[in-house]
Amino acid sequence: MVPPTQSNTIDFDAAKLQRLGFSGKRPPKLRPLNLVDLRRQLTLQLQTSLDVERIVGLFFAEVQRLIPLDAMAYQHQSSDLRLEYGSRSSHSAGYRLTHEGEYLGELIFRRNQRFDEQELNQLESLLAALLYPLRNALLYRAAIQSALRDPLTDTGNRIAMEQTLQREVELARRNLQPLSVLMLDIDHFKRINDEFGHGTGDEVLKAVANTLKARLRNVDMVFRFGGEEFLVLLSGTCREAAALVGERLRMGVLELQYLVQGRPLDLSISLGCATLLPAESVESLLRRADNALYVAKREGRNRLSMAG
Repeated sequence: MVPPTQSNTIDFDAAKLQRLGFSGKRPPKLRPLNLVDLRRQLTLQLQTSLDVERIVGLFFAEVQRLIPLDAMAYQHQSSDLRLEYGSRSSHSAGYRLTHEGEYLGELIFRRNQRFDEQELNQLESLLAALLYPLRNALLYRAAIQSALRDPLTDTGNRIAMEQTLQREVELARRNLQPLSVLMLDIDHFKRINDEFGHGTGDEVLKAVANTLKARLRNVDMVFRFGGEEFLVLLSGTCREAAALVGERLRMGVLELQYLVQGRPLDLSISLGCATLLPAESVESLLRRADNALYVAKREGRNRLSMAG
């Protein structure tokens, strides 16, 4: 664990906690603890969850029983994690977290008053109680994400698609927000496999997937539906906006420079777009998008078709 530097820049089991003597709803002001007692309590509390957000949030709340803080930020880029608590302040103490040589992310404490040497020593001692639970939570998160990812294209797999789509449809209904999906297919993909081999086909799938992800918002989600088909989920997106996104993706793949044996390979996609109707089921939404994709392919490919 690298010593801190000071600068002007820089499903939780509640029942188990209760058995240990901790309540999920704590009073706003807790009795201050000494370093030894707080570290002992943290060691118990942080091991009751495998959720990174819960562990880091609990750590932030409990550390303040000994050291006043205005904010804390945590990030772990490879896990796509960026968590912030409190409000930004002028002074900070930053740590690069490791456990037995394994990188666990960056943690920054912030407040308006400079940290003194004793407080920094206390923070580092408390961080030791965070490392092991945080490592376990990151491993668990990685395992869950791996089970929901397509290993070839690094997009969501069918299991992830079904879970996410059901959730997003329910949220759209509850919040009266639009939701659209794009079903797309790589044109003449069988010909690519037949002429150049499945290895080239796999590389084309990865290249197209990367192009799709690069041209979408962070909140948009891409799933490999099967074979050379992908589904793009556009939450909060109406029919007209979804059509614009579809055209942007189509042009992105069309402009993709992909070489096979030194020769450029022309790539294109066909897309079908459907926007959620009132009281429509997930199955109906997917069926309409798939039917629209079929129309796009029947009419000549390399085009977008809108579901009726």
